[in-house]
Amino acid sequence: MKKLIPHQVGDTQRYALVSGTAILPDRLIQDSYVEWSGGMLTRVGAIPKRIAKNVQVIDASGCYVSPGWIDIHVHGGGGADFMDGQVQAIQTACKTHLRHGTTTIFPTTTTGSHESIIRMIDAVDATIRSADPGLPTIEGVHLYGPYFTPEKSGCHRKEACRAPVRSEFEQYFKSGPIRIATCAAELVGSADFYRYAHKRGCLVTCGHSNASWTEMDKAHRCGMSHVDHFWCAMSSVASVRSRLGTPMQGSMLEFVLAHNTMSTEVIADGYHLSPELLQFAWQMKKASTLCLVSDTSRALDMPPGKYAFGHPEENVWIESTGKVGLSPAGGLASSVVALDHCVRHMAKVTRIPLFDIVRMASLTPAQLTGIAKYRGSLEAGKRADVLVLDRKLQVQKVFYNGGLAGDLVGSNP
Repeated sequence: MKKLIPHQVGDTQRYALVSGTAILPDRLIQDSYVEWSGGMLTRVGAIPKRIAKNVQVIDASGCYVSPGWIDIHVHGGGGADFMDGQVQAIQTACKTHLRHGTTTIFPTTTTGSHESIIRMIDAVDATIRSADPGLPTIEGVHLYGPYFTPEKSGCHRKEACRAPVRSEFEQYFKSGPIRIATCAAELVGSADFYRYAHKRGCLVTCGHSNASWTEMDKAHRCGMSHVDHFWCAMSSVASVRSRLGTPMQGSMLEFVLAHNTMSTEVIADGYHLSPELLQFAWQMKKASTLCLVSDTSRALDMPPGKYAFGHPEENVWIESTGKVGLSPAGGLASSVVALDHCVRHMAKVTRIPLFDIVRMASLTPAQLTGIAKYRGSLEAGKRADVLVLDRKLQVQKVFYNGGLAGDLVGSNP
């Protein structure tokens, strides 16, 4: 039985998943009817009294019907890292995540050299242009490294961390489609970077940073509105005090919690954050401003062992236990699971409603990145990126719009 089912260009047949439990952003619909044609959803709701004879019915009894996952922070999978800078590597990583239900993906950079980042952006752009029907939608690049503060570099190469210089980051933006842009708020030149990225319509984020409340406030006024992987490689009151002394000042943590205009994300792999922190993040930020991300490395779906993080020539290595990635010093180093695992883990260890958990892996990242008009939820008029999940939330089928590079039947999501 096929698991990956791409919508065929020009297919006017009507299809419907019938009798499953549809997961909407705010509720579940038992005995649901989810219909599509031409790769677009045409009807979502209760089973109609009469189903037209020209509808091909697909039985979803005993299963959940969910929108496809959208991963905004992901480094690789299947033995490939996006920073390998080759179309084949991009394809391998993307196909690996597609099998786990990720139908829209934002390949994410590390703190590589200038040349390696350019190669990665070029390779992603070439992959998008290939319109490979076997791939999920690659919406654009998440320019994540290299603008980190060294003391919060995590498993990224500390020596490659640097302040943003306009002549450099303009090259990145001109090389290919950057849709998410990250920079530590305390770095010299960060304000210029934030304003530039914001004007280009990016989701502008702060990550791997030891910023104070004051620096976050300045960044926010320049267009920064998101913080990467909450509680990981980010400032706290104690770390800001170590940097700036007394009186103690607020950090990224307090700034995000205090402002409803700030969004953030969590890695729910079971190792980065405890159940109470996952529950607390949702309680404070709600599903409308909290995303699930995988932040996974090339070790996804690979046996335990040693793996390059980023391009192998950068000489950064992590150890995969098969459950999480570890740095040589023993600290956490990216995850080794995809978004489907994160959804299951959230459902298992928290009291968060399932529709909120799914929203954090679909509609919320779509809204934050400006693509929610056509993706992120089961709604007529949106793309039929649809998952069939069993009762344990394991992905059974993936219906997706492959190789469309952001365009569908003349639409421009």
